Amino acid sequence: MDKKLKVGVIGATGMVGQRFLTLLDDHPFYDVTAIAASERSAGKTYAEAVGDRWKLSSPMPEYVKDMVVYSASDVAEVSEKVDFVFCAVDMPKDKIKELEYAYAKAEVPVVSNNSAHRWTSDVPMIIPEINADHAKIINAQKGRLGTKRGFIAVKPNCSIQSYVPLITPLLDFEPTEVAVTTYQAISGAGKTFKEFPEILDNVIPFIDGEEEKSEREPLKVWGRIENGEIVKADRPIITAQCLRVPVSDGHTAAVFVNFKKKPTREQILQKWASYRGKPQELKLPHAPEQFITYFDEPNFPQAKLHRDVECGMGITAGRLREDPLFQWKFIGLSHNTIRGAAGGAVLTAELLTALGYISAK
Repeated sequence: MDKKLKVGVIGATGMVGQRFLTLLDDHPFYDVTAIAASERSAGKTYAEAVGDRWKLSSPMPEYVKDMVVYSASDVAEVSEKVDFVFCAVDMPKDKIKELEYAYAKAEVPVVSNNSAHRWTSDVPMIIPEINADHAKIINAQKGRLGTKRGFIAVKPNCSIQSYVPLITPLLDFEPTEVAVTTYQAISGAGKTFKEFPEILDNVIPFIDGEEEKSEREPLKVWGRIENGEIVKADRPIITAQCLRVPVSDGHTAAVFVNFKKKPTREQILQKWASYRGKPQELKLPHAPEQFITYFDEPNFPQAKLHRDVECGMGITAGRLREDPLFQWKFIGLSHNTIRGAAGGAVLTAELLTALGYISAK
């Protein structure tokens, strides 16, 4: 790329916004030229706005400390300074929809970490290795919005990325039923242990809205484009339970699967080891070289040891074995704020840039 694109981060002071800023530090495609957050942060330097609320173990990047924060609602001013934006705001869903539409209609592409538009039928919900072809729906969306370059693309819920990437290579065997329990880190709630003392020595067996997302969103990811809409897949049927556990980062999934055409153990492992997607083909900056890593050790993968595989962008798996009720069961793990949130969105932007959907004004 001859010249870096100018990018803004909307919702820059929250945990996912912080993760965006670390991942974009010295990015080969992008320069951060605008950061925005709530009205209470507007006008302050980023360091002043965040104060003692920096939540990551890595330090605040130097390049962002003295940048002045804009109000997220100041669409016109932010839009002048960027070619596209990432969005990770903490607002009511209807307000997020309005805000993302406002940026798109201002001819600024939006790559969103939020859930507000995940079920808008012409908004692609992308895991880049799995459904890069869904980017084609952007042309229909721009037709609806009346825009030339503005659009919205979203990434799915963080929890599904601990198991959907492991089922996808097995779709040729026609999975029919999936039962999954996710054990989700506290960073998925935007919290640290200091801010979430009730999780210590505890498991909370409810995360609002998470089970519905876990059951429905994979079907859109596996869906198809028809008549300017993404039509969700009919199968497999998914049932989910989602628990919050005392882990800082890393969502773990216990997965049980039935297939119409039962694969062998060797076939499953071969499919996982050989699976590649468009990001690997294009050698995108945040694409993991090995998308899925399987561990033979019976006590792997572990969140503390393996969430950072492939710089947090890899999916890890283990404990593949036959089951007396289902045909196969296994464990999956993904880093929820990297692959499952900011990193997945950055990789989506890299993909959309490589495919020509995001470009300089």
